[in-house]
Amino acid sequence: MPLIVWVGFIAFILFCLALDLGVFHRKAEAPTLRDALTWTAVWIVVSLLFGAGVFHYMGHEAGMNYLAGYLVEKSLSLDNIFVIAMIFQYFRIPPENQHRLLFYGIMGALVLRGVMIAAGAALVRSFDWTMYFFGALLIWTAWKMTKQGDEEVHPEANPVVNLAKRWFPVTHEMHGEHFTVVKDGVTYLTPMALALVVVETSDVIFAVDSIPAIFGITTDPFLVFTSNVFAILGLRALYFALSWMLGRFRYLKPAVIFVLAFVGVKMLIMHHYHVPTAVSLAVIVAALAVGVITSLLLTRGEPPEPIAPEKKP
Repeated sequence: MPLIVWVGFIAFILFCLALDLGVFHRKAEAPTLRDALTWTAVWIVVSLLFGAGVFHYMGHEAGMNYLAGYLVEKSLSLDNIFVIAMIFQYFRIPPENQHRLLFYGIMGALVLRGVMIAAGAALVRSFDWTMYFFGALLIWTAWKMTKQGDEEVHPEANPVVNLAKRWFPVTHEMHGEHFTVVKDGVTYLTPMALALVVVETSDVIFAVDSIPAIFGITTDPFLVFTSNVFAILGLRALYFALSWMLGRFRYLKPAVIFVLAFVGVKMLIMHHYHVPTAVSLAVIVAALAVGVITSLLLTRGEPPEPIAPEKKP
């Protein structure tokens, strides 16, 4: 892909982020459900319009790969929402401050994903066995997810948080949207800063699973990066839209496990049998649709349960 296209895409994303935070979300306030749903729809439409551009300029195969990659990354990002909600609950981040924290968390995630995708692409180009390793990793991840219960977060055991506490004193009091506060000439980290550290390190852990999954669909670095970016950009709005009721999507996890295992097997057999992109996309869409529809039907009439309820004192 020509350098000018990379530069143009990154400039467009930075413009969108600046417009988001600097114009539409300047005030520290919790988004309403209507606003969250509107922005979720906006990011989905922008993602699909970009996909239409991929179909037009890069061809049908590239367009199908982009769409499949976007769907996989979007479904895997739902796990991020569970974890983010529990991080906010643990550090007692007020709803009106969550949007700005997520903004910086997503900025960091985009940079980290870019570095990891570049490294993964270099490995895939240099070593054929990398695809076998990625495939085995996805199958192992799928198996591990079948053994896990509810997600748990233990920020007090996070090594990066402990390292930050060694370098800086920490205050347990919120100071609005500030990540640091100066008291008597001493700079303290606020709960906002510690929550941001945990959000970023959690994303790195999730990326270890999600990036191999997209490489199982396409090895084109541009398609891998753009599908990741658009899936992440909509994560903030999706969090506010779904965090109050994501507990209803209890049968989506088996669908995600199936998708990971499917992509893993596809990577292991790719040198012996090529699974057409259209087949891969159909399998992914069908699996996720079954997970969502089954969840909504079997939980119909149940009151929505927050995914990170406040702990009772």
